[in-house]
Amino acid sequence: MTLSSDNRQDDRRNPAHMLEAVLREWRGPQGHGGDLWVFAYASLIWRPEFEFAEQRFATLFGYHRALKMWSRVNRGTPECPGLVFGLLTGGSCKGVVYRLPQAQVSSALPALWAREMPNGVYDPKWLRCQTAQGEVKALAFTLSRRSPNHTGVLSEDTYRQIFSDSCGRYGTTREYAQLTYDKLRTLGIQDHALGKLLALVSG
Repeated sequence: MTLSSDNRQDDRRNPAHMLEAVLREWRGPQGHGGDLWVFAYASLIWRPEFEFAEQRFATLFGYHRALKMWSRVNRGTPECPGLVFGLLTGGSCKGVVYRLPQAQVSSALPALWAREMPNGVYDPKWLRCQTAQGEVKALAFTLSRRSPNHTGVLSEDTYRQIFSDSCGRYGTTREYAQLTYDKLRTLGIQDHALGKLLALVSG
């Protein structure tokens, strides 16, 4: 399930309105929601910054993790953009889902939103994630290929330049990618595409 098309169209780049839409859909017709699941596939795995009641390994079909989103603040600058991960359509993605208790959602979600959606870059969607304990519907931060923040296809030389030079307020693109790769491996998740990319820029 995606957020309602009217809300996404009218408030596409208004993070506050997009958060309101998410909260409305979480609460549902009865005006109250249950526990809320969040799908983590990159930095949320190694730095969630919120309290959760449960954590599960999860597989998301129909999307894959890709280091193809420009970062001009956190991992780069406007003059020397860096990269961060996004969820692009196609393939599958292994990650983690976190369960936020109902009583904490109203306070925890705005803090998460301020971190992930300061500029309304991602397209938040409700997606079905498979876990060993059963399927859960989780909030996931996806990236549209139509977004101006989507890099498109990058050459090997461009990746090398970005990994060599790009640094933002939270550090370098190289550090961000390596932290994600290392944490995934610790969890037993192999991201072969990311491994090949790190080997490329280290060569």
